[in-house]
Amino acid sequence: MAAFSISEVRAMEILDSRGEPTIMTRISTEGGFSGSFSVPAGASRGRSEAFELRDGGKRLGGRGVLTAVANVEGPLAEVVRGRDVRRQWEIDEAMVRADGTKNKSRFGGNAILSVSMATARAAAAGLGEPLYRYLGGVGAREIPVPFMNVINGGVHAGNELAIQEFMIVPLRFNTFREALFAGVEVYRELKSLLIGKYGRSAKNLGDEGGFAPPIGRSEEALEILVGAIEEVGFSGKVKLALDAAASGFFDEEDGKYLVDGRSMSPGEMEDFYLDLVERYPIVSIEDPFHEEDFESFSSLTKKIGGRVQLVGDDFFTTNVERLKKGIKMRAGNALLLKINQIGTLSESLHCAEVALRAGYSVMVSHRSGETTDPAIADLAVGLRCGQIKAGAPARGERVSKYNRLLEIEEELGSEAVFAGESALGID
Repeated sequence: MAAFSISEVRAMEILDSRGEPTIMTRISTEGGFSGSFSVPAGASRGRSEAFELRDGGKRLGGRGVLTAVANVEGPLAEVVRGRDVRRQWEIDEAMVRADGTKNKSRFGGNAILSVSMATARAAAAGLGEPLYRYLGGVGAREIPVPFMNVINGGVHAGNELAIQEFMIVPLRFNTFREALFAGVEVYRELKSLLIGKYGRSAKNLGDEGGFAPPIGRSEEALEILVGAIEEVGFSGKVKLALDAAASGFFDEEDGKYLVDGRSMSPGEMEDFYLDLVERYPIVSIEDPFHEEDFESFSSLTKKIGGRVQLVGDDFFTTNVERLKKGIKMRAGNALLLKINQIGTLSESLHCAEVALRAGYSVMVSHRSGETTDPAIADLAVGLRCGQIKAGAPARGERVSKYNRLLEIEEELGSEAVFAGESALGID
């Protein structure tokens, strides 16, 4: 129908949560429907991610995206104009084909993604449906478990913690609202405990809204998290998770990991995780080894994969070929889904489908450089994957996702189901 044909493609340079430039695109149709999307950016990036096109030069330290904006309004607009927004795969495939590179480096993965997601939003608007229902159909009613990064380390903070994220996971609750506000209670108590132990500077926030206290050892962070959970009465109901982002503390020259002041071999690193899992209520670990060490990832999965979710982020980079390698080697048991890692909605959905068919769990994720666009909340519900990682319950770009999930739960009413611990697919 002509009403769904793309008539206009407009883009502009905006700012993300780190004050870095990013791109926002709006798609309009002949029938007056429109949709927009603002692209996030990551600090911890896998080598296989789609290419993020930046301008270079002196302006904004080379970080501008005016070239990407021009690509959207120029060659990409020519590719998609006149196409039906409901034909998502066709539009995404046409853009990828026009780009012609393996990693979307001609037009930029950020430029292509902005058009892809704006297209989906325009299609949903034209059909009079919320994005989650457009993506997942009438069965999309499961509200995901929030993974909340409340202590930041690694490249997300300025402290000495090697592990990048220490998360709380409110699992054993009846509704998303209950789970979210349990997480808020823990977050508030954690702030008090950190100030009491380390002084007022400990309440400083990292990139994802978690605290960045002067902690140098992983156990110290885990102990204070357990204390905060116990203090507010949620022991057994709120669990812990880690994003090691191990590529960030791996020394390629000697093949060892520098954690907590120790230099560890892959085997010693595995023992490190096994010890933490025995002593703390950890239900999920992301990227425990550097992104090419599938063998160590497979070994750890064999030992604890039945009771701990082992998530591939830099390992899989939302890329079907890398995911299939992991599945073949039985490395990990969950996929972290970041739509800007691959660069189109269609490819992201395909990757999630491959993971779910293989028995892997899927966790939809934000990026450290976020915008207030809440699309990933709808994506998590639409995929029916039951998990979302969106940062601490603080800062507008993080809470926009949580508030959107509250809206979806309210909209669904009695049909809404909180995913709970069954979403992790572990015993």
